[in-house]
Amino acid sequence: MNSSIQFLGGLENVTGSMHVVEANGQKILLDCGLYQGRRNESYEVNRHFPFEAESLDAMVLSHAHIDHSGNIPNLIRSGFHQPIYATEATKDLCTHMLLDSAHIQEEDIRFVNKIHRRKGFPPRHPLYTTKDAQHSLKRFFERSYEKPFLVVEGATCVLYDAGHVLGSAIAVLEIAAKPKSIRIAYAVDLGRASLPILRDPVIPERLDYLIIESTYGGRLHDDIQKAKVELKTVVEKTIQKKGKLIVPTFALERTQEVVYYLNELIREKSLPPIPIYVDSPLASNLTEVFRNHPECWDDKTRNMLKEGKDPFGAEGIEYIRDVEESKKLNERSGPMVILSASGMCESGRILHHLKNSVEDPKNTILVVGFMAKETLGRRIVEREKSVKIFGEPHLLRAEVSILNAFSGHADQKELLNFITQCGKTLKQIFIVHGERSQGETLQEALREQGIPHSLIPERGQKVRL
Repeated sequence: MNSSIQFLGGLENVTGSMHVVEANGQKILLDCGLYQGRRNESYEVNRHFPFEAESLDAMVLSHAHIDHSGNIPNLIRSGFHQPIYATEATKDLCTHMLLDSAHIQEEDIRFVNKIHRRKGFPPRHPLYTTKDAQHSLKRFFERSYEKPFLVVEGATCVLYDAGHVLGSAIAVLEIAAKPKSIRIAYAVDLGRASLPILRDPVIPERLDYLIIESTYGGRLHDDIQKAKVELKTVVEKTIQKKGKLIVPTFALERTQEVVYYLNELIREKSLPPIPIYVDSPLASNLTEVFRNHPECWDDKTRNMLKEGKDPFGAEGIEYIRDVEESKKLNERSGPMVILSASGMCESGRILHHLKNSVEDPKNTILVVGFMAKETLGRRIVEREKSVKIFGEPHLLRAEVSILNAFSGHADQKELLNFITQCGKTLKQIFIVHGERSQGETLQEALREQGIPHSLIPERGQKVRL
């Protein structure tokens, strides 16, 4: 019987990853991410799936980032009742991520509706509720790295460490076929070698097809070792200006990485005393999940644990959970460092900190991750003169600093290295999860390496295998 891949999300952008593999008549969903962009467009894209949810037979989740997992509660509510396979760490992270996503949507809609009532606009509704998120968690089934399991009849799956975030996986599907089986690897997102905390990505072998990201398909990162030095410089400058350093961070991984380096700088006495606040209940909860999964750590981080050192805590670093304590941060004067979610500045407490800090030139907004098109984060990166926060315009007078060395995504060189090591058996490479220009640059680099068989799929495109 025929097998195919249909590409449905995370195409020519980096949000809303979602693809369907049809294996001998059965359908496997790869990821179910939340699309982020303009509010109205995002709501419509996320609300309506391009398939009947009950027609799916299984789902494999690569990792817990919201752009890969965030629409699962809506999928369940739409009629999906089959298993969701993921690593134990991913399941534990999603326990917090999905509940937090639902809570943020409920709170943001409540805040937006206050403005709508004042302006006479109709009320809005959240994409899904906390109850929906709780219900979706019952569909998760844990699977270990490098241990094959039956995902649907006639197709097995093996999860390999992707080295991107805690519990992240490269899913390799093997579909029964004649004269030989078909092997597909889903490497979206792919990590980097030598990142702090995590192990390096594992490279699967004997592949026929590869679905790979292109977030940085046309760029090269600074050496990860530079991240600590550059972070130190930005903090020192903030201290000199007596301002606030506002760091929009992904609650998962990026927060822990920045805290890890701040932790080292404090212990080394490379920074003068400065209050550091991790203002995100989610980040606080996820940090606890990190502590509970040392099997995902690299040797250096595990050795720290053996020596009795906490990789995620040091004198001067305070985790804020209470909302009233969060509000008090806006009333305090600098210098201080505030790490807060969300990473693309689209929701959560970071919006309140930006609202109160963005117009003061003493303050600095430090960007440590990728900002997708049409997000507030991208507008800040592009240094627009005025940005809208909660629908109201604010002048961007704060300094904007960007540290690319922190990226948890493989750059062009690392992507090419990964692809070439996957072997010469590859029949086709599908380039997803990246803006069009990044995908095209990666595609051209592949041609220069003598690898001509690559495709940048369009939304909805189905490819027979």
